[in-house]
Amino acid sequence: MQTADTASPEAGLHREQFAEHTVITITGDLDISSAPALRGRLDVALRDAGPHVVIDLSGVTFCDASGLALLTGARRSAEPAGTAIVLAGPRPHMVRLLRVSGLSRVFAVHPSVDAARASGAGPRSAAA
Repeated sequence: MQTADTASPEAGLHREQFAEHTVITITGDLDISSAPALRGRLDVALRDAGPHVVIDLSGVTFCDASGLALLTGARRSAEPAGTAIVLAGPRPHMVRLLRVSGLSRVFAVHPSVDAARASGAGPRSAAA
């Protein structure tokens, strides 16, 4: 397990490595002020993460287009390595944002990290 890294006072990122998958927890605001610092930390967290990554969004309090771009950029950079990213635990506002933006069709979205882990964290998991 690695320690938490704080990208800004408003946002944080934490990575836990398990035998079958990696859980990356993002907390705070995903916005234009936090996304640049989080992008670098997320890129580092995705290195050697393995084939299955769960991004835990349960601690995200706000998200704008920069936050959505952060998630899609992570997916795009992880794909060449064969890493599947699924999203877990989004709060209702985040679920609405994922649906409105169409990203709920791009990412598998699970109601919790446990549900994502139970599904195998693969790209064909059931949507929330």
